[in-house]
Amino acid sequence: MEYKSDFIIKFRGTRGSFPVAKANFLEFGGNTACVEVHCGKQLIILDAGTGIIDVGDDEIKNKIISQDKTPHQTTIFLSHIHQDHIQGLQFYKPLFVPSSKINVFGLNSKDENLKETLNTILFDKVFPLSLDEIRSNFEINNFSQDDVVVISQDGLIKKYNTTNFDDNNIKSDDIVVTSCKTQAHPKNGCLSIKISYKNKTLVYATDKESYIGSDKRFVLFEHDCDCLIHDAQYTYQDYVNPIQPKQGFGHSTFEMAIETAQLAKAKKLFFFHYDPEYDDSKLKMLEEEFSKDDTIFFAKENHKIYL
Repeated sequence: MEYKSDFIIKFRGTRGSFPVAKANFLEFGGNTACVEVHCGKQLIILDAGTGIIDVGDDEIKNKIISQDKTPHQTTIFLSHIHQDHIQGLQFYKPLFVPSSKINVFGLNSKDENLKETLNTILFDKVFPLSLDEIRSNFEINNFSQDDVVVISQDGLIKKYNTTNFDDNNIKSDDIVVTSCKTQAHPKNGCLSIKISYKNKTLVYATDKESYIGSDKRFVLFEHDCDCLIHDAQYTYQDYVNPIQPKQGFGHSTFEMAIETAQLAKAKKLFFFHYDPEYDDSKLKMLEEEFSKDDTIFFAKENHKIYL
């Protein structure tokens, strides 16, 4: 029997910019950015695009079917607060279960509080409820490139600054989440996020535009990771299109993602955050071109990875 680890990654939203609900987008997926990660008993969600809605629906169904009465606990990390990375959060069903415990950590604009920002742009003015009216234990915390979050298997969460973090105190089954501000993604930056668990590492690098010669600091951050999920929104032809170039938009080409993965010696690379104009036929064509190497894959909605 094939061994299945308890470090499980599931793609829930693979699309960038805006969701696409069309029949010719079903194979690779039309939901916006969301990756579900299970580390032992703990659930971590990377970004809250429309893909998070299905995560919540499945959690509720599984609780009912299994008659599991233990409280929901979810830790959500937001790479940044562009709409395609937060637009599903209000519709995440466990948010409205009073016994749920949901912690959000995310990058916000300088000198601003993430909780106040999310209340304004997602709840108070555009949703029937404000944050104060949500009955679950819902906490929102600022998260920056100088922070480390440690999650124990019993659900205890501790946040450290990199200057006072001592990994000698980490237990073998603790989950360590660190961040790296890789670039000035328009307009307030974007965090790449690394999850370390039982000597395995996942690096999530959405909305990451590479540099000529690669981003050396990011290569060091992701070095020797077991799985790299990397932005690949554009083909090279679209990126340098003389009529409507995409340079400076904060996204990479497939070639940029490959170069970064090779320099970092990443064991597996998954392309992610596809342009919403790229349908299944186009992505299949690109898959034939780029997936000849058995370490390079295209993220597909609901596909699972076992690290």
